[in-house]
Amino acid sequence: MGMELTDDQVAADRAISDWYRNGTRQIYVLSGLAGTGKTTLLRHTVCETLGLEPDASAAFVTPTGKAATVLIRQGIPATTLHRLIYQVITEESVTVINGRPVTVEKPVFRRRESIDKGIKLIVLDEFSMVSDEVLSDVARFGVKMLVCGDGAQLPPVEGQNSFLSAPDVTLRTIVRQQEGNPIIKLARDAMDGRYINYGSYGDRAFVLNARTLKSEYRKKYMLKADQVICGLNKTRAKVNDEIRGYLGREGLPQRGEKLICTLNNWEQFLDGELNFNMVNGIIGTVQDVEYAGESIGFMTFRADFMDEDCPGTVPFDAGIFENGAYRYRHGDYFEKFDAEGNAAGAFTLNRFEFGYCISCHKAQGSEFGSVIVFDESYAFKEDRARWLYTAITRAKDKLIILR
Repeated sequence: MGMELTDDQVAADRAISDWYRNGTRQIYVLSGLAGTGKTTLLRHTVCETLGLEPDASAAFVTPTGKAATVLIRQGIPATTLHRLIYQVITEESVTVINGRPVTVEKPVFRRRESIDKGIKLIVLDEFSMVSDEVLSDVARFGVKMLVCGDGAQLPPVEGQNSFLSAPDVTLRTIVRQQEGNPIIKLARDAMDGRYINYGSYGDRAFVLNARTLKSEYRKKYMLKADQVICGLNKTRAKVNDEIRGYLGREGLPQRGEKLICTLNNWEQFLDGELNFNMVNGIIGTVQDVEYAGESIGFMTFRADFMDEDCPGTVPFDAGIFENGAYRYRHGDYFEKFDAEGNAAGAFTLNRFEFGYCISCHKAQGSEFGSVIVFDESYAFKEDRARWLYTAITRAKDKLIILR
């Protein structure tokens, strides 16, 4: 096969191949826990066994831009589910701002009537984040779909995913590269509802008492982490303030600060090729920023998975950073002026908050090198095991759990 597969990967490869070539069902569900090599199998089965070409006869898609880049970095061309389903059309309309008409160019997203006829298979990764309703929308194109997800993760924020509860094939064996990985072991313990004792688990995973942790170590860990994850909003606000304090920052966001988008704005793109949108959960960094009074800011913003800044300046509601509440209604238009002070269209405001510490739900679909998790799984009742499992599996290389 060109690479070494586990026994259940071999069985899954054969089963998927048989379904694709001989089966009549449109959707095939592949499930697998963290560390079982789901992405490796997808690439092998689609590209080698089936002989399909990514970005041509096979369309690899994910629910979020960040999840798409996880595939891209592993050599698989991928895009978002939104881009597959919709096409962007720029329309002009006239809106009244401050008592006078202003022409607005606005991207309108229309559901495609069909997709490229060359696409023979849609491969949907991070399927646990996708609701049955969204899957139904994609299925209307009539193309066979191989969907892949981890049933132990949190369910979609809106709607439910019933397909992962009864997958066609499930990967269970840890792949060789992950054997002995303490992060994977702790994730399995969390999934099974086992109590995770305080202590060190090799040199990559640690469970520490947050109350007794010395302040100098806490500061060191916080500043070294690629991402801090928690469960409660009050914890998120407190930890963001704490980390900003370590960095000597206060007040409004400044150059170099880490922000997270908190509301979809399909009109704002992250890249010049218009592949990725500014949607809820996008994390990035302020490059330059100016404030125009009246709680409006304009910044150069770069998403953490992009190598380029967003096109133009990104306007945002600064009220949340001033008094803890957004000042403007989402969707309101504001006048845009050219260098001579003439009205030149309009803009809407984006919404951000500080992103040093984020919720587990916002982190889903992403992976980070080094992660700190404030274990607040107790707040999620029947989903407490799923919450902790999802939080732990955001860590790729190093994990610290604080309780």
